[in-house]
Amino acid sequence: MKQEALDRLFDSLTDREKLAEMTQLVTSLLTGREDMATTGGSLEASLLRSDLDSVGTTLNCFGAAESRRVQDEHLAANPHKIPLLFMADVIHGYRTVFPIPLAMGCSFDCEAARESAEIAARECSAAGVQLTFSPMADLVRDPRWGRVMESTGEDPWLNGKMAAAMVRGYQGGDYEKTGVIGPGHVAACIKHFAAYGASEAGRDYNTVDLSEGMLREYYLPAYLAAVRAGVCMAMTSFNTVDRVPATVNRPLLRGILREENGFDGVVITDYGALYETLAHGACADKREAAKKAIEAGVDIEMMSTCILEHGEELMREDDGIRQAVDEAVRRILALKNKLGLFENPYKDADEEREKALLLCPAHREAARRIAGESIVLLKNENHALPLREGMKIGIAGPFARSRSVLGSWALAGTDGVSLLEGLREAWPQAELRTAMDGELGSLFDGVTDVEDKIDEACAALADCDVILAAVGENQNDTGECSSKTDLRLTKNQRRMVKRLCALGRPVVLVVFSGRPLEIRGEAEQCAAVVQAWFLGTESGTALADVLTGRVNPSGRLAMSFPQTVGQIPVYYNRMNTGRPRLTNGQADRFITRFIDCPNEPLYPFGYGLSYTKFTYSGLRVERSGDGWQVCVTVRSEEGPEGTETVQLYIRDCAASRVRPLQELRGVQRVRLLPGEEREVRFTLTEDDLAFWNGEAFAAEPGGFLAMAGGSSDKLLTAPFSL
Repeated sequence: MKQEALDRLFDSLTDREKLAEMTQLVTSLLTGREDMATTGGSLEASLLRSDLDSVGTTLNCFGAAESRRVQDEHLAANPHKIPLLFMADVIHGYRTVFPIPLAMGCSFDCEAARESAEIAARECSAAGVQLTFSPMADLVRDPRWGRVMESTGEDPWLNGKMAAAMVRGYQGGDYEKTGVIGPGHVAACIKHFAAYGASEAGRDYNTVDLSEGMLREYYLPAYLAAVRAGVCMAMTSFNTVDRVPATVNRPLLRGILREENGFDGVVITDYGALYETLAHGACADKREAAKKAIEAGVDIEMMSTCILEHGEELMREDDGIRQAVDEAVRRILALKNKLGLFENPYKDADEEREKALLLCPAHREAARRIAGESIVLLKNENHALPLREGMKIGIAGPFARSRSVLGSWALAGTDGVSLLEGLREAWPQAELRTAMDGELGSLFDGVTDVEDKIDEACAALADCDVILAAVGENQNDTGECSSKTDLRLTKNQRRMVKRLCALGRPVVLVVFSGRPLEIRGEAEQCAAVVQAWFLGTESGTALADVLTGRVNPSGRLAMSFPQTVGQIPVYYNRMNTGRPRLTNGQADRFITRFIDCPNEPLYPFGYGLSYTKFTYSGLRVERSGDGWQVCVTVRSEEGPEGTETVQLYIRDCAASRVRPLQELRGVQRVRLLPGEEREVRFTLTEDDLAFWNGEAFAAEPGGFLAMAGGSSDKLLTAPFSL
């Protein structure tokens, strides 16, 4: 629709219709046929049918036929024929499910993230979805929080690269130039703005309290990388920022997001978040909540109706409110126009295309390949892996046969491929035995452990050449509202691993989880450890590829693993203290440490093994124009062809603000043949050295270190200066 026609449409709207355009309700409410809509959840309102007919957006409508039916009914009832915009949480794939985002972060492969988002957009758009509430760019440092599985990890630089790549995958590579979201693509929504990942004690919906420097340097950059990539929407977070709920936080939304960083897209609340500001104690009633949200820059209120109920009186009383409402509605209409909904309100929803695309072979092949990149090999003593053909292989534990391996938020996904099925496909003639393979139920259902069949498992697998201990947590115990204080494997799983190791056979621990778990005891006992995460549709086939050596593991941890839950938060880019280490080489009681556990994580950020041994040499830093070239040589010393994830870190040695010991500033995935070596070059600019000095981002003159290697704990170091 041309701008003149869009302006005429806007001018034809009544105040009430504008406010309805700013309201999002679930489809089940919109399709009711009573005069008054029923209430549910946080929606404490009775709405006229005319309000429902004017609502601008809806969520959780799945399937081409259903979305077209709902759109037809809406257009027939809407006095201005303004189409609905259909939104949903397509987090890591639609019907073809990719690895959870935290696992995707472990690939360190932005192209893989872009490709997975593009395939998800292709599938969900054919099924009628027009906007996805993804990517989530929350920085995460506390694995007690269930939603760490939705993030790509603990590093702001990597999270920003991944978020921008996913935005381009969802919206299409041409969107930034054309401003049009073309066929097979959907609008993206960055979330949760801001700092949701810093929720106190890792408890969902909890308070966040950060210094401005910590907020700006660590928690904001990934969201803003998505903004620079042209993301169409931003979702507010449930938490407070500087003691003000993000949903009514004017300095955060209008200040940082819009004025400082030029975001001109749509801002939406999270589910019921505006009404929840009353429980926060930030608003006395729904009228005050509506006023504060509009002033803060909220455009769409999801699943509460404060703005719809009280907006008219606020607009009559305050011209500033009226102007803010008008701006919000224009942004919503502009987004619908970018999606082409005025010309084609169904966009890509097509039953035949839906059947052809969902779980098609090409999509499944991509899911398998990307899942293989996301697996992290954490330990491999005496070359326990890869498995050798002809071995008698035992598989014990709740994930031996389980197909519940998609991970949380796989709303449209079907069962994945189990570990047993994957190995059977890889080696049809192999002798495979399973034991103690009953499913692990969910804590939400009151299930706290698997059935104890340890004696039977040991008897059944005693003569196997190798035993895979397929352990972990139920996928439904991860994601939203799934915080935990105990990150250990369940008691019977721990006992099973111990008893299997006592058989004298090599035991490979294969861990299925949506977060880093506390596996120190089990890792010490086992010959090898594989972090399998929840890998999606092709979980078992991807795992079989890695376990059998068809794929050489290349994943690296995007989030540190704690030795014990008492260490949390534990992360690589920490600050130093005034008492960081031993004094004069002597043990000193009065240093920053635990007395019962090392400070260091069990496995740090960037860590991961390969079937290939890589070595590094010749790190140097050269001045180049306004920046620096950092060069390091990587060699494949022994083992098969493989991919090494070369990581570049920096350290600002002395500055006006205390700086982290390490900050990631570059990643290159390099594939090397046996015996091959290659020089890898990175470019650094002054922007890479900048930090928040209290007023702005700036780099300060002084000494720096460049560090390069295959993990944050194993790096070559070279000095340079600004």
